[in-house]
Amino acid sequence: METQNYLLTLERELKQRNYSPKTMKAYIMCVRYFLEYIRSDISIINRDKIIDYILFLQEQGRAPKTVNLYKEAIKFFCKEILHIQGNWDIQLSKTPSKLPIVLSRGEIEQIFSVIENKKHRLLLALSYGSGLRVSEVVDLRVRNFDLENLMIHLQGAKGQKDRLTLFSSKLLSDIGKIISFKSGDDYFFESERGGGLTTRTAQIIFAQALKKSGIKKEATFHSLRHSFATHLLENGTDIRYIQELLGHANIRTTQIYTKVMKNTLLQIKSPL
Repeated sequence: METQNYLLTLERELKQRNYSPKTMKAYIMCVRYFLEYIRSDISIINRDKIIDYILFLQEQGRAPKTVNLYKEAIKFFCKEILHIQGNWDIQLSKTPSKLPIVLSRGEIEQIFSVIENKKHRLLLALSYGSGLRVSEVVDLRVRNFDLENLMIHLQGAKGQKDRLTLFSSKLLSDIGKIISFKSGDDYFFESERGGGLTTRTAQIIFAQALKKSGIKKEATFHSLRHSFATHLLENGTDIRYIQELLGHANIRTTQIYTKVMKNTLLQIKSPL
């Protein structure tokens, strides 16, 4: 079987298992490069050959998360497509633990204040106030909003899971005005060319506002989501509710925000 046929079989299997388009694209890319590495000779695939490829990626300076993605994609390909039996539990070195970059409430307001475009300001305010990923906010449809209960029903979010999150009553009027002129299947944030905004457009909107605000933190669009979780914790919200709002499968993912809670750290004084 040629490389292209392997990739088509992989794509069909991922679709059948309802993997997200983003994950499918990443897995297919990883497997394509792996097949090029072994010159499409699947007869030489074994655990040691995969470890050799992982070491090759590490020598190229690939980030730990990227290497882990390759490992998972190749493991899926070998087990589910090629049906090769064996021990595929390959342990990688631990990913360096980095704390999320969180913006203070004042910095959030500072960023919002420099945005003149109302739609752009609403985009960032909704992302922060609801803890949305950039892919989730640009994919919002009118039908996702429950104005009466101030809730957003996210469908097919990360991991193809539905979840509920909230939005601020401060945004109700602006959201209502946009929704009143649209049908349920319409994108909430539409581009000038029609259809939804791209994730790249949303990221640029944030980056430009951050630069204009004068804030020097190396924040990204995802920092809005980090700030949402951290500020809820600082307000005393139970971490299990925050886990549900964020859509984290594991509570340990949510617990990272306890390490950046300002109101706890500020109570500690230096011994100097």
